[in-house]
Amino acid sequence: MFASPTLEELNPEQHLAAVHTGSPLLIVAGAGTGKTKTLAARVIRLIDEGADPNRILLLTFTRRSASEMIGRVTAASTNRSASKVWGGTFHSTANRLLRNFGQSAGLTAGFTVLDQADSTDLMGMARTEEGFGERSKRFPRKETIAGIYSRMVNSQAKLSDVLDKDYPWVADHQDDLKTIFTTYTAQKRKHQVLDYDDLLLFWRALTVSPAGNSLRDLFDHILIDEYQDTNPIQSDIIRGMCRGADQPHPTDLCAVGDDAQAIYGFRSATVANMWAFADHFAGATIVALEQNYRSTMPILQVANEVLNQPLTAAINRAKPAKRRQGEDQPNPAVKADTVADSAMPAAFRKELWSTKTTGLTPVLAVHHDEGAQSRSVADSVLAARERGIDLREQAVLFRAGHHSDGLELELARRDIPFVKYGGLKYLESAHVKDLLALLRLLDNPADTLAWHRVLPMMDGIGPATIRRLVDELGIDEQAPDSVSKFIDGTGKVPSAARPQADELRQALGECPSSSSEGTTSGGLTVAEQIDRLKPFCQMVFANRYDNAAARLADIDQLAATASAYNNRSRFLTELTLDPPSKTSEQAGPPHLDDDWLTLSTIHSAKGGEWKAVHLLHASDGNIPSDMAVGDKDGLAEELRLLYVALTRAKDELTVNVPLRYHVNRFGTDDRHLYGQISRFIEPVRHHFHEVSGDSGPSDDQIVDLNPVGLADEVDTLLHSLWD
Repeated sequence: MFASPTLEELNPEQHLAAVHTGSPLLIVAGAGTGKTKTLAARVIRLIDEGADPNRILLLTFTRRSASEMIGRVTAASTNRSASKVWGGTFHSTANRLLRNFGQSAGLTAGFTVLDQADSTDLMGMARTEEGFGERSKRFPRKETIAGIYSRMVNSQAKLSDVLDKDYPWVADHQDDLKTIFTTYTAQKRKHQVLDYDDLLLFWRALTVSPAGNSLRDLFDHILIDEYQDTNPIQSDIIRGMCRGADQPHPTDLCAVGDDAQAIYGFRSATVANMWAFADHFAGATIVALEQNYRSTMPILQVANEVLNQPLTAAINRAKPAKRRQGEDQPNPAVKADTVADSAMPAAFRKELWSTKTTGLTPVLAVHHDEGAQSRSVADSVLAARERGIDLREQAVLFRAGHHSDGLELELARRDIPFVKYGGLKYLESAHVKDLLALLRLLDNPADTLAWHRVLPMMDGIGPATIRRLVDELGIDEQAPDSVSKFIDGTGKVPSAARPQADELRQALGECPSSSSEGTTSGGLTVAEQIDRLKPFCQMVFANRYDNAAARLADIDQLAATASAYNNRSRFLTELTLDPPSKTSEQAGPPHLDDDWLTLSTIHSAKGGEWKAVHLLHASDGNIPSDMAVGDKDGLAEELRLLYVALTRAKDELTVNVPLRYHVNRFGTDDRHLYGQISRFIEPVRHHFHEVSGDSGPSDDQIVDLNPVGLADEVDTLLHSLWD
């Protein structure tokens, strides 16, 4: 059940933000200050005062956030229509609007949305088509090319600038990349498909087109969550969707964010959008929320000082993050004058405070090496459990996914169950993508990528047969009847594939072909279509994958998800834009213990909270990452990343620092690099209780192995066979 916020439950600053009217509003909400509660209270107040829910747009960065917000609003509002608030992510809202207004932008209503993996595959097809995969000299892979393209589009930066800053090793291929991008774009338009970036680009284009006024007239109130995570395109969209103060009935705009938690620069998000809010929206009011309801004051004291420390001091403390044993030559440090003196403008400085004035002092644990860190963290986790803090109320956080490798081995040895956040998404699983490709064919017969995934699923169909079938079915010519032709028998397949092709033709023929409705008269629902396609999947999965039974179970789960939809196109799009996290295969076998420890990168942990947090590898080169210390914006973002990690803790916080990093981490030699405490932690060490972690056995320690003779061991084994 969602808590239902009322104005009476809000503190003075939250109340001010919830009732403000008359000008654009920016709520600067520090970590744990109740921003969701405040934003929900504002929406409830708008509806209860007569606002039409259909004319309220609530933009978030995850569908879960939107659902939680609308759930709170629906539970608290007296208006039965409260659930009709337009809530969703930027991309899902863009899809919804483009389905209605896309014709004004030259789009058909039946366009297909590509997920990131499919976009990368299409980029690879463009790379191959232009002959760049056949050169004798190494050429960037499709994943790198897709990353360059997305960074360029979302940051709205020139290709040359993106290459110089982020991909200097690819700079020599700039002209070739232009050719690939041109072909990639042409293929998307030809086959009526949009990638994630296109959704935002077309939405922005609509706001400045003749259809712009119609878009702006849809909403009287626009609210945006996590505004610090918007990119330049999204900022343009918000401005384009708002009626200005000089127009009749200006749009009521409210944005919520925390510039101190702006940590997604690698996705082209820019905190500058938040800092420039008052410049973008004339007469804007800014309200700050600083009362924290999550952490104790000892934890907040550390977080506040970390965040507000001068960056120039951090640069002056810069030394080589790690150096080989015996080396004294430091790496060149970043010049102090290359970085601003603070991670944020003075107007946005904040001091979090809490009524929980007492609590345990945060611990700074310094360890001999990574192995000692793993043993010590496992000890700390179990000790906290004995004190009454369940495993699920604890989290281990780290900067990069591989930083937990050693700890995972130690946890497995100790029989401590854990869940690690990160890894493959549900839709990145090959067998799920196979089924979705079948549905995409029904929705958009011109989807070349879907055809190229479906055809080789059948036995004996290779590249030559695929090229022939593509020609016979008219797929490259965008023949609208390519699926119908295949159902009717066009396209000869190898004898090994005939039973599978016959089953597929029959299954496709029994499913509705129109993308405009999920069922036809007497037809199949979306879930029933998946069930009807499952026998074909069963036929091909056995030869295509290991553990086919588990993969078919995922198809059943997909059908269960589809039961909530009566429109196939909407199901495909929403699943693409906001997929479930993992399949049963990636999650591993179920654990009988209902308690588990959370392992997570800091980026994935944003928005979470735990009673006890254990932070790994708080050493220079890890936090901050050695990839960021030469860039002023990168260093500032690393500082904010540490702040996010610290503010996840409610009651207990332990920061772990290994002093040695072995070159061969799981080998027997002793070659190692030296680490040092993070430059961000060094100036606040006085706020920690410092301890020395497990240092491992000393060089002269004699280990008693309690040996037994081999004969005794063999005899014991033999006796066990009959005793």
